[in-house]
Amino acid sequence: MSDAATHTGVENEPPHLLREDRGGVAVLTLNRPKQMNVLSHTMLDSLQAGLDDIAADPSIRVVVLAANGKAFCTGHNLKDMRANYTLEYQNQLFAACSNMMVSILRLPQPVIAKVHGVATAAGCQLVATCDLAVAGQSASFATSGINNGLFCSTPGVAVGRNLSRKHAMEMLLTGDFIGPDRAEQIGLINQVVADGELDATVDALAEKLAAKSAFGLRLGKEGFYRQLEMGLTDAYAFAGSEMARNVMDRDAAEGFDAFIEKRQPVWDQSPRGEPEAED
Repeated sequence: MSDAATHTGVENEPPHLLREDRGGVAVLTLNRPKQMNVLSHTMLDSLQAGLDDIAADPSIRVVVLAANGKAFCTGHNLKDMRANYTLEYQNQLFAACSNMMVSILRLPQPVIAKVHGVATAAGCQLVATCDLAVAGQSASFATSGINNGLFCSTPGVAVGRNLSRKHAMEMLLTGDFIGPDRAEQIGLINQVVADGELDATVDALAEKLAAKSAFGLRLGKEGFYRQLEMGLTDAYAFAGSEMARNVMDRDAAEGFDAFIEKRQPVWDQSPRGEPEAED
């Protein structure tokens, strides 16, 4: 087990983001509990750096995104936004946030959000952006910017790609909070568990994914998000070529042989780009 922290550059200030590696699982923890883990510029920079490091680390197979304190994340800091009341500042803030969200989608490893407490506005966007999300019974969700006169347009990108249009617009237009059961019902999260079971449930899910072929997960995650932006015919053509490419990888050959021989597969651990075809 190893620990790493993203430092803020401010003396005596705790790191905004913590990283703990548990075998092939990297746990990134938002670490500004008194500030409700807001997505300040420093927090966004810390998350971006942490994701970039993990993207280049082939030993990491799964990422868990968690938070310290009572809240998961309450989005952007309205006080900072009001104190820096220029269009340039707002553009830079939302560009940095959007880039970080896209980095989660482009990360080779699956990302699981472990949610407790409040996840609002860009915090709700963060949950929606992760590939999977498990929440405790204490969790609540909202795209509540409209209550302050600010429509959650960027959270709407992620929320609108998880939920049906009417469910997404209900959240965006009303700003109302929903509980974890409703969030699961409408597709914002995958599963609700008791708060006391949240750690064990997410650990088990992360270990399950870490036991899969890393190459297969990377290829599949990238291809899934790409085909969503295509028309039906193009999506099938692309997905078919991706499956053929996947079949010719040595992990797939090992998986097929393991199935035929009725044994557990042993996945290749070395980093690689394109699949390698069998002779």
